[in-house]
Amino acid sequence: MWDTLWIDAHLATMTAGGPAYGAIRDGAIAARDGRIVWLGARGDLPGAPETLAKNVRRCGGGWITPGLVDCHTHLVFGDDRAREFELRLEGASYEEIARAGGGIVSTVKATRAATVDDLVASAARRVASMTRQGLTTVEIKSGYGLDLENELKMLAVASALGARAKVRVRRTFLGLHALPPEFVEDRAAYVQLVADVMIPAMAGAGAADAVDAFCEGIGFTADEVDYVFSAARANGLDVKLHAEQLSNLHGAALAARYAALSADHLEYLDDAGISAMAMAGTVAVLLPGAFYCLRETQLPPVAKLRAAGVRLAVAGDCNPGTSPIASPLMAMNMACTLFRLTPEEALVGMTREGARALGMLDDIGTLEAGKACDLAIWDVREPAELSYWIGLDLLRARVLAGETIEGEEA
Repeated sequence: MWDTLWIDAHLATMTAGGPAYGAIRDGAIAARDGRIVWLGARGDLPGAPETLAKNVRRCGGGWITPGLVDCHTHLVFGDDRAREFELRLEGASYEEIARAGGGIVSTVKATRAATVDDLVASAARRVASMTRQGLTTVEIKSGYGLDLENELKMLAVASALGARAKVRVRRTFLGLHALPPEFVEDRAAYVQLVADVMIPAMAGAGAADAVDAFCEGIGFTADEVDYVFSAARANGLDVKLHAEQLSNLHGAALAARYAALSADHLEYLDDAGISAMAMAGTVAVLLPGAFYCLRETQLPPVAKLRAAGVRLAVAGDCNPGTSPIASPLMAMNMACTLFRLTPEEALVGMTREGARALGMLDDIGTLEAGKACDLAIWDVREPAELSYWIGLDLLRARVLAGETIEGEEA
């Protein structure tokens, strides 16, 4: 027998090539040992529901989607940067704040001073907000420690959050996030430390799944990123990149050359970068929260990315400085409102393509037999409502590996 069978629901499978949302109306989905073993139209069930599964769950006529996947966050950090929010409203730019000692470096100081317990407690509050909106998988970056001890501390916190919040966690080492104060006079030494010491240590300890970098005028050059990505690949780690957010340093093309999982932000992406990403299969991760909070005006070239066949993911970018947003559904709404994605593209971006951007599409991101049974069950009449409503409680239940983690089912 199956462990659980969900009925009285429509399925948004989010598979490509079929009807909108991969929809199966009046569908059913079954799990055994944490994996999907059957799905289809309810009328095609091979027997009466109660004869097929130990537990039969009725979903009130709502929709079942894959659990949401946020493929770009900075959830673990000390303190906050609410004062910088005020400064930006008073006219200071992100770059001006960073160059004056604020920005990422101020969070580094607070994160280094925080204990593991402090970081777990503060991050757990943010993750809880996200799981209440259907999140089952999240990527968490380091990058606020900027030395080996504190970067490992951050990634250990990320791992602990997975067990505590009952979410799947992918850990990304972001050593090239900012220049730590102790290396202000010797950039080359810090880049070498990241590439030659930190990355081998991360790989050896199994502490990270991927390596990221901030390729930007206030971050690191393409040459510096190139050196670090070479080390990442040599140590068997995937790569991804913050690219073309505030200017065009041709980071996306560099990321594509390394077959990066994703290039993220992309407001200043040019045609050459789009072509390189398309050829490499590198996912474009759109981060409308940072665009909104920084009051940017340069839109990412969404139409050109679509035309080139580049896959589009959507992520929340939760961080203390430029996207203090712990709401996957809000990120989807912003992607539609600010970047003109369709509601289907937004949900695809927070499920199937988010999983692709983490190298996890073989296991999560769509509803298909054989994949992990990670579900979000919604009290909505149509999937477009997930991008339409702001602040409304839409989640009926969240299921991870076949187990209902939160919410209620009749």
